[in-house]
Amino acid sequence: MLEIEEYAKKYNIPIMQKDGINFLTGFIKKNNIKSILEIGTAIGYSAIKMALVADDIYITSIERDVSRYKEAVKNISKYNLEDRITLICDDAFNVSLTDSFDLIFIDAAKAQNIKFFNKFTPNLNDKKYVITDNLNFHGLVNSRQEMSKNLRQLVKKINNYIDFLKENKDYDTTFYDVGDGISVSIKR
Repeated sequence: MLEIEEYAKKYNIPIMQKDGINFLTGFIKKNNIKSILEIGTAIGYSAIKMALVADDIYITSIERDVSRYKEAVKNISKYNLEDRITLICDDAFNVSLTDSFDLIFIDAAKAQNIKFFNKFTPNLNDKKYVITDNLNFHGLVNSRQEMSKNLRQLVKKINNYIDFLKENKDYDTTFYDVGDGISVSIKR
């Protein structure tokens, strides 16, 4: 995994922070998760880490950036996980899935979190989970520091998503100050 972490750092590709990925993989193990939909593959780091939790975990992961998708294909192949990680190279909004999942992991375009949540939660098994990463967004959510207009708008959309989760009557959500901020939403 060190090679993937170094590649991500070198090419400025965001991957989960160590304590965030440890939280995620621990959650998967503790809750006996077997099927995962990941929105935002990047270079395959979190998909690989999730698949390595147990030999009977299957992941479908969506990535729209072609170069990141190709790097993810290479990385997943290095770990011989092609039979358990299915990669889709497309914009998530173009993807229609009929499969159902124990866990939906949202780690893609932060401004689209509400849309991702609404589009893919119908694919969730009963009483299962949605985990979202980057809710602190590098400490900028609830920050008073100066930001560009675009960054302010993005932070506002993340805050809107947090409010959406808090007010959602169909899910109970807990927020964790781990990694870059993680939420766990449980279907009621």
